[in-house]
Amino acid sequence: MKTKHSTAEQSQLGQSTAYCNTYDPSILFPIPRQEKRDELGFDLSSLPFQGLDIWSAFEVSWLNPKGKPVAVIAEFAFPADSPNLVESKSFKLYLNSFNGTRFESQEAVVDLWIKDLSAACGAEVAVDVRSLQYEETLIGAMPGDNLDDLDIEVTDYQVNPSLLSAEGEVVEETLNSHLLKSNCLVTGQPDWGSVVIRYKGPQINHENLLKYLISFREHNEFHEQCVERIFTDLQKHCNPTALTVYARYVRRGGLDINPYRSNFEDEFDISRTLRQ
Repeated sequence: MKTKHSTAEQSQLGQSTAYCNTYDPSILFPIPRQEKRDELGFDLSSLPFQGLDIWSAFEVSWLNPKGKPVAVIAEFAFPADSPNLVESKSFKLYLNSFNGTRFESQEAVVDLWIKDLSAACGAEVAVDVRSLQYEETLIGAMPGDNLDDLDIEVTDYQVNPSLLSAEGEVVEETLNSHLLKSNCLVTGQPDWGSVVIRYKGPQINHENLLKYLISFREHNEFHEQCVERIFTDLQKHCNPTALTVYARYVRRGGLDINPYRSNFEDEFDISRTLRQ
């Protein structure tokens, strides 16, 4: 597949689009990560974190050799150090292009996913497929202390990192909030999310942190970019020696996106939240 990419505004987001049910990898629309990372002051050679963008897909199907549909849940892990992200509507349309196409096996489908998505983002993508008969619950509570019951007054609904503060002795703590909301960079549609922040450093002021997270409420940016902005702002204004930021967003179009960024953890396992 020949990789193409351009700006988010040139994607199919917000446009009337016909669905294709015949396999077509050319639908995928890569967007360079660097434009937004320029705003944050780093590039691919100097990333301040490692991590993944974990996409869960719930509207996944294809036909077996006899024409019988197969339906599964699929999880895709895109490396944070890939040069491109994949625009979400194009990913949805790409997955739908499998709906009317016959494949010899699940393995053949997974091989195509890995090949096409790796070509689009510019790095190796990992795929995990789960049966719809999977019986063990995947729903769980977010780790750490929840900030959402703090009695605060909010006046900022555009990102305001100056709200952040930290002082005092070094602590290690994990905090979470379900009040993260941002908007799609192109369409302005709301993106609802829950976020976990784990760090070691001077204690972050909890009330100010919650105000800061709420200040994303009218901010237009993709999920991955929001998480990288939170990570960068916390590093700059709170000076932690170790930091992880992980968000789980509510699905749209059968896809949820869950970016994870850390400068000290290789893995950060968390169950799906109730509203996912």
